[in-house]
Amino acid sequence: MLVPSRRRLRIEVWIVLGLSLGQSAVYSVVQLLDKMTRAPLAQGTSTLNRSQSTREYFDLTYQLLDIIFALVPVLLVIYFLTEHRQTKAGTGYVGGSAFQKLGFNFARPGRDLLQGVGLAALIGIPSLGLYAAGRALGITTAIIPSALNAYWWTVPVLILSAVRHAVVEEVIVVGYLLDRFGKFGWSVPLSIFASSMLRGSYHLYQGFGPFIGNAIMGVVFAWVYTKTRRVMPLVIAHALLDIVAFVGFSLFGKAVGLG
Repeated sequence: MLVPSRRRLRIEVWIVLGLSLGQSAVYSVVQLLDKMTRAPLAQGTSTLNRSQSTREYFDLTYQLLDIIFALVPVLLVIYFLTEHRQTKAGTGYVGGSAFQKLGFNFARPGRDLLQGVGLAALIGIPSLGLYAAGRALGITTAIIPSALNAYWWTVPVLILSAVRHAVVEEVIVVGYLLDRFGKFGWSVPLSIFASSMLRGSYHLYQGFGPFIGNAIMGVVFAWVYTKTRRVMPLVIAHALLDIVAFVGFSLFGKAVGLG
C-alpha cells in the first residue's frame, strides 16, 4: 500500500476544510466582524435554520438540498480514510473500512446510545448557563435555533438538519482531523487543541460565548474519542443537543417568549 507523504496529507486536509468547516470558520469570522461593527453583540441575532423561500415546497427542496450537499465532504473524508490495498492476484483492490476505523457504525448501539445521552447531558446543561452568562456580559448574540415556517415537514427537516450537523462536525473535526494530525506527528494534546479551536471558530458568528462553549465541547469530545476510538457516541450526543434546540424552539420558543 502506498503511504501518502505528510505534504500530501496537509494538502488533503486544506482541501477538505476548504470545502466544509474551514470555509464556515472563515465566514464566521467575517460575520462576527460585520455584527460587531454594526452594533454591540448583545443586540445582534444569529439564526441557525432559515426559510429559503416563501413557497412551501421550494423551501422544502432548498432545505433538503442543503442537507444532502453538506454531507458530501463527509463522503470525501470517508474515501480518504479508506485504505486501498492491492489484492494478491494484482487484479483489484480491497479497502480497510473507514467506518470501522472511525467507530462510525452500529457495532455497539446500546453502549453508544448511553454514552451519547450522557455526553449530551454533560454538555447541554452547562451550555444553557454559558449562553445566559454570555448574554448578560454582552458577548453573545441572541440565538434563534429555527426560523422555519410551520409546515408539516418542519420538524422532520429540523431533525435531519441536526443529524447533518452532528455527522459533519464529529466525523470531520474529530475523527478525520485527529487521524491526520496524528500522521503529521502532532501530539494528542496539540491535536485536541487544534480540533477544538476549529470547532469554536466556526461558531464565532454567534459571539464569543458560543466560541468558548463549543471549544470546551470540542476538548471533551476529542478527548473521549481518543479513549474510545468511536465517533458514533459523539454524533448521537451532538444530534440530541441540536434536536432539542431546533425542535424545542420551533415548537415552544414563541410560547415561552423566546421567539
